[in-house]
Amino acid sequence: MLVGCDNAKSIREICDENDQFCADLNTDSHCNTQRAEVILGRYAESKTPDDATKYKLLTAFHDYAKCVELAASIEHIKLKEKTTSRVKGHLTALKEINRLSKETRNSQYPHLLFYHWSRNGDESAMQSLIAMDEKRELETSEFQYKLATYYTKFDSDLAIDKLYHALELNPAGQSAQPEIYTSLTNMFYQMNEYKLSYIWALVAKEAGVENIDLAPLEYELTNQGKSLSELASLASNTMSSIEDGEFTSPR
Repeated sequence: MLVGCDNAKSIREICDENDQFCADLNTDSHCNTQRAEVILGRYAESKTPDDATKYKLLTAFHDYAKCVELAASIEHIKLKEKTTSRVKGHLTALKEINRLSKETRNSQYPHLLFYHWSRNGDESAMQSLIAMDEKRELETSEFQYKLATYYTKFDSDLAIDKLYHALELNPAGQSAQPEIYTSLTNMFYQMNEYKLSYIWALVAKEAGVENIDLAPLEYELTNQGKSLSELASLASNTMSSIEDGEFTSPR
């Protein structure tokens, strides 16, 4: 694994030259991918300690912490030092997450604003994001979905608008977040909009989502005399428009 395109360094080279980036992490083969991302992130922060780099390192530490915590729970009868190494790595991750959270608490970097709202319940961070959105500064599929997760709790219509806009902004040839489809499926179901819920459930299945139960929807729609084949055709057309980058909100 390399850092950047210029003066690229391997993980081994980084560790040899900067022992502080590696020594306090686990030393066995568990969580290799997550550990490597942490080391790369630490190295990047040492070179460019900006908000974008800190956010990437923060998410790397969260992924590493989750993995190494699970690995630490695996007892080694003959190799106790491996368990101790994983515990040390987990404690390092928690310490670094705390450090980075404190250092970025007042950041206006959008990803960090959402992080502090979703992880720490910082309502002022969300209000900053909403202000950016009103100025159309968050015109990406990712951020429109993130905003939808906020509105879902108290304004279903606005949440649906954000989910639709997320699909409008999804680039051609790029898969949309499957959570967008499942969110639309669930929200319309809760609103008793079974036709729309079924269409988005079919889109979700076509996108590869596996835990979609169509039976309750098919039961409701059949009782209403709806044609399931017609709805399936609508779902297929909808998926095609998203894949082609031509989806437009029906609202």
